[in-house]
Amino acid sequence: MRATPCVGAIVLDGEGRILLILRGTPPGKGLWSLPGGRVEAGESDAEALVREMREETGLDVTVGPLVGAVLRPAPEGRTYAIRDYACIVHGGALRAGDDAEDARWFPPGELAAMPLSEGLLDTLREWNVPGVV
Repeated sequence: MRATPCVGAIVLDGEGRILLILRGTPPGKGLWSLPGGRVEAGESDAEALVREMREETGLDVTVGPLVGAVLRPAPEGRTYAIRDYACIVHGGALRAGDDAEDARWFPPGELAAMPLSEGLLDTLREWNVPGVV
């Protein structure tokens, strides 16, 4: 079975805080995660990420380099193939939208005490995201 292509954004603000969304739908409902979602047919990763960021956070971003990729379980025994990119905000106003219940900036040092999506903290550590301990 083929994995569903997805993208995620790793966004840090000028204070070094990381942007997370509170998932409002399964999988991961009620957990904090990187903003992002499925790549639709005909979209590039960058196009999908710009769309998802606007829908989930109200922010306009410039998509930068690929930081890393992970496979995560999806409903019905499927798999999400998630490619996470560094992004820079260049417009918009932060607000939760689409399937995000909340969207906020967090100091990376606080992540260990938060209810995060499965594997997120370890992945951010592996990828040496600044401030994540």
